[in-house]
Amino acid sequence: MRAYRFLIAGALFGCVAVLPLTAQQAPAPPPAPADSQPHGSVIFSRNDDPETTAQTATVSSTATVPELTDSERDALTFTSYVLDVHITPADAMLAVRAKVTLHNENEVPLAHLALQLSSTLHWESIELNGRKLGPQEWVQHPRDTDADHTGQVTEAIITPAVPLAPGASVSLTAIYSGAIAQTAQRLTRIGAPDSAANSADWDRISTDFTGLRGFGNVLWYPVASPSLFLGDGARLFQAVGRMKLRQAQTILQLRLTLEYTGATPSLVVLNGESKALTSNGNEEIAAAAGIPRAATAEFAAQRIGFRMPSLFIVSAPLVPSADKTAPLHAHTVHPELLTPYTAAAGQVLPLLTDWVGVPRPLTLIDLPESNDQPFETNGLLALGLHAAQPSELTLQMAHALARRPLGDVPPRAWMDEGLAQFMALLEIEQVHGREGAVTEMNQHGTALAVAEPDLGDTAEGANAGQSLILATDEIFYRTKAADVWWMLRDMVGDTALQQALARYRATAAQAKEPSMFQKLLEQASKKDMEWFFDDWVYRDRGLPDLSIANVVPRQILGKNSYLVAVEVANDGYATAEVPVIVRAGTVSITERLRVPARAHATTRILFDGVPQEVQVNDGSVPELRATVHHKQIQTASPQK
Repeated sequence: MRAYRFLIAGALFGCVAVLPLTAQQAPAPPPAPADSQPHGSVIFSRNDDPETTAQTATVSSTATVPELTDSERDALTFTSYVLDVHITPADAMLAVRAKVTLHNENEVPLAHLALQLSSTLHWESIELNGRKLGPQEWVQHPRDTDADHTGQVTEAIITPAVPLAPGASVSLTAIYSGAIAQTAQRLTRIGAPDSAANSADWDRISTDFTGLRGFGNVLWYPVASPSLFLGDGARLFQAVGRMKLRQAQTILQLRLTLEYTGATPSLVVLNGESKALTSNGNEEIAAAAGIPRAATAEFAAQRIGFRMPSLFIVSAPLVPSADKTAPLHAHTVHPELLTPYTAAAGQVLPLLTDWVGVPRPLTLIDLPESNDQPFETNGLLALGLHAAQPSELTLQMAHALARRPLGDVPPRAWMDEGLAQFMALLEIEQVHGREGAVTEMNQHGTALAVAEPDLGDTAEGANAGQSLILATDEIFYRTKAADVWWMLRDMVGDTALQQALARYRATAAQAKEPSMFQKLLEQASKKDMEWFFDDWVYRDRGLPDLSIANVVPRQILGKNSYLVAVEVANDGYATAEVPVIVRAGTVSITERLRVPARAHATTRILFDGVPQEVQVNDGSVPELRATVHHKQIQTASPQK
């Protein structure tokens, strides 16, 4: 039988040291150096005695499990997390004391509160409003869901003495623990090959690597969610987006204690923010003697933002960059593979500086396997390094380096995520021209058209689907948002858009309303942009549905020139400004035309020579159906 007790000096966020205590007498370990002797008081304890654990599980498993609806499971929003996390990589163990605040989003009282953790973790004790709950007041049980890599969660259902009223909040403190090893069970059970499944689900705690990506990958912190499954369309991914949006303003505070032997890991990364670990005692002496030691790191209270809380512990050393100007801090045991990544980061630096300012350094973490799927969050790129040419990596570097919040403002996912995607498109344009970038945009156009609502014959101004400011689906806050950035650039030009972005960053503290960027862009461009933001950002009015209604060429008397009138119809509910191109051979003239929703608009283009073709849209404006429209021009013999 074993019992572990965490001895933590001072208050919850004071200095920490950890010692294993055994229930039976064990040989005394070699004495630690004087300056590494731990001192402290007990903040929380965890019992690993199998008999005691079995008794606790029996009490929970024999209690009646209340029947809850998806609405009840989805009713809670976590408005704050204070996590005291203890990790022992040698055993893949995680133990946490979590103090959270829960808010009832439902319009009816909640008689039960349902919280979930990864199925390999177990709830040990729960306090509600400062009172420890007895065995009749809560029950834990397994529940299937693909929100965790194991394909299951351990759900705690709490029955408070008084139901939680609509709009009310409650404080809850829980202790939970267990092992988090790599598993791809949720993927292999639906037929995914082992290699592909393991490259996607690489989350784990181990001596060489610890990476925990949160809801949708591994539930290392408590969440509240109905069951979600990968075979159920995009429901799981949409739920991930909804939780990001709901808890973007949630406050997270974390203190990590790492129990380890050997060299001290180089750093810990929480939500993309990196901190060095502080080790207790003489590292060289302790490492040589194999004495377990504790290292700590603290993260002050901060908003989670539009992301899932992720935690990485990095053991690989920091590899100095050969290019001192590259904004990259890389941790890898394969420094020979780093050169092209550094070169790629240096190549995209001028582009990013012009558009979003000098990027803050990106932390690059080398994942255990070269084929592991990359993970990206603000300030962090985790991927398996592999042999490559810099030209093959510039898109990834442009996206990762640009994916930083636009100042300390309420999260605007369409701005942060869409702008990063837009930077990747601009990098494509630099190499392959506008046509190459538009081709890349059109590859995602079909998925966007399918995702957009079918408004049918609904009245003008219908607002189904997802506005960009409240989008929870990646096809909207990434793909459509990137399209919006591209269209804004086409309408106002590079200079005005860059100026508006710079002013937005400079005035971030005052950015309380979604319309602030629109106003800054109007000031920079001297153009009215209300119509565009209304149809494409603040509301979702679907996509335009354009067609060429009529083309009338009229020759200018006595000249070999034509005035070509082009009438464009829009059967959709979103107003669009599109390029209208008149060409003959390799000669072309382009004008932009705004086509109101459910209406027609006409432009007249003076063409020097005999026009042969009209083209409406070049693929840069997403549409419900085709994004490029052609019509041949029939002209009479030129007049002399």
